[in-house]
Amino acid sequence: MANATYSQPTVLALSFGELTAVKYLYGAIVFLIFLMIVASSSAVIGTIILHRSLHEPMYMFIAALCMNGLYGGICFFPALFVNLLSQIQTVSYIGCLIQVFGIHSYYGCEITVLAVMAFDRYVCICNPLRYHSLMTSGTVLKLIGAAWLSLIIPITIHVILTIRLPLCSSVIQKIYCDNWSVVRLSCIDTTLNNVFGLLLTSVTGLLPGGIFISYLKILRVCMKSSKDFRAKALQTCTPHLVSLLYFAVDIFCDLLLLRFPINSMPYHLKIIISVQAFVFAPLLNPLMYGLKLREIRVKIGQIFCLKNIPEAERHGKVQEH
Repeated sequence: MANATYSQPTVLALSFGELTAVKYLYGAIVFLIFLMIVASSSAVIGTIILHRSLHEPMYMFIAALCMNGLYGGICFFPALFVNLLSQIQTVSYIGCLIQVFGIHSYYGCEITVLAVMAFDRYVCICNPLRYHSLMTSGTVLKLIGAAWLSLIIPITIHVILTIRLPLCSSVIQKIYCDNWSVVRLSCIDTTLNNVFGLLLTSVTGLLPGGIFISYLKILRVCMKSSKDFRAKALQTCTPHLVSLLYFAVDIFCDLLLLRFPINSMPYHLKIIISVQAFVFAPLLNPLMYGLKLREIRVKIGQIFCLKNIPEAERHGKVQEH
């Protein structure tokens, strides 16, 4: 065995299973969801970019969150759509590794953007007099850049550690490529990959803890403040908390399914759990922020010349902060 040689597969098979029975229906659903993600995210991003009144920290972070959702959708949906309509559901080895990098960088950037959004809310609510001096445009851009780049290097190392592994099988037990699904195909010991993956997950897992501490301090300030102040804080923090809670639950379910496969679970339920991060978060974030925050809603209405927006909303002064 010491002198054994392995032939690295050039093509990997994906486990679409029962999905192929009604592939055109699922293909249409996937295409529709992708169009909705692109349209809603682009509308929010374009609105924030085009209107100088929205060039404030909170809206810039929302644009960054929508950009990341758009990035995640591009990494996931086109490949899924093509495979659904293909006779054989396969992906090239290189294409699989590219998707691994895209998917994991999407996950990482999502949680880091949510973390800097929590920091923004903390400064805004707990230190309102210093907010505009601390959260300048330059600072916001640096925070967004750090959120996007901070995990790129460790994720790149993660993928490189996977590339070195010879594979004994070519069948991935999912409908897309992620790192652990590829590592499980290896012929050799994967302790190094497992340790690095656990370390990366642990470090990333510290971010929700920081977010939780930020919101504990925000809650403490709100409890001592007026009713109007609490209402404004709730208006700006609720969408962010919903995004964070949903993303945390999704990561937990995906890790649970990934590390402890439940064979008795219905096939379609496994599919829903494994793909929900690429469907609900990128779709709900722009809809939630675009519809929940009145300033964005009004500006989107102005762009598309929606006449049914109340006049009070068109010209009223909005106090988001």
